[in-house]
Amino acid sequence: MFADFLQFLISGITVGAIYGLVGLGFSVIYNASNVINFAQGEFVMIGGMASVSFLSMGIPMPLAIVLAVVVTTFVGFALEIFAIEPARHNSVVSLIIITIGASIFLRGLAQIIWDRNYHNLPAFSGDDPIKLWGAALQPQSLWVMGGAGIIVLLLWLFFNHSILGKAILATSFNPLAAELVGIDTRRILQISFALSAALGAIAGILVAPIALTYTNVGVMLGLKGFCAAIVGGLGNPMGAIAGGLAVGIAEAFTAGYISSAYKDAVAFVIIILVLLFLPSGLFGRKEIDKV
Repeated sequence: MFADFLQFLISGITVGAIYGLVGLGFSVIYNASNVINFAQGEFVMIGGMASVSFLSMGIPMPLAIVLAVVVTTFVGFALEIFAIEPARHNSVVSLIIITIGASIFLRGLAQIIWDRNYHNLPAFSGDDPIKLWGAALQPQSLWVMGGAGIIVLLLWLFFNHSILGKAILATSFNPLAAELVGIDTRRILQISFALSAALGAIAGILVAPIALTYTNVGVMLGLKGFCAAIVGGLGNPMGAIAGGLAVGIAEAFTAGYISSAYKDAVAFVIIILVLLFLPSGLFGRKEIDKV
């Protein structure tokens, strides 16, 4: 029984770390513009598919991974310039609808560039599992957990100890005041989309050796990442990771002890409960408006 519990826990943490990384992308863009980017899942898909494509060309895996992240970052940058920037003075709802349209467009374009088949990326450190008290730990799971931890640390340092990171936060709190003190809010939004795309690409690359990648993989991963961001507190990077872990672990135990048929519903049940009882999320800050 303990071995099963540990196996489910390992699986939940691994999947939850991926959800958390996707949720980080939502948080980065939300911090810069208060916009929820529903094309985030497609950044995950492009990262995984591009890395497989570059690897099939004979490019060494480390370089293929770097190129995949660069390509996805460019896609995020282009999305902001050609889709978000022309409408950035519209309402937030309009911008969210634009990101939904961009998600559909990117998915269709990916099916033209690649195909609809499932693809596998080789594990970074082999496939031999590590035995741990009766449970099996895939080496790739360590890459996922370690990668998520390092990214969270780097983002914390970025937002709290760099001028650019503080400029992003300032733009989120009050765009007009940020412009008055000399912050180029247009450039900040471009950087935020590029950073969000890079985070999505990394998540897609890390998960590809564990779960197959294909052109529609971003749909569910994007929704689960959004759930992670909401559960942890939208705009809170640490909360996104915590929310991702909560959703991932809940999914794993539901699939293991109840039925895998209910696995995908768990995330949405959690988000409903959080919105009902903790509208600002587990780690979100309550906002007070003075009138």
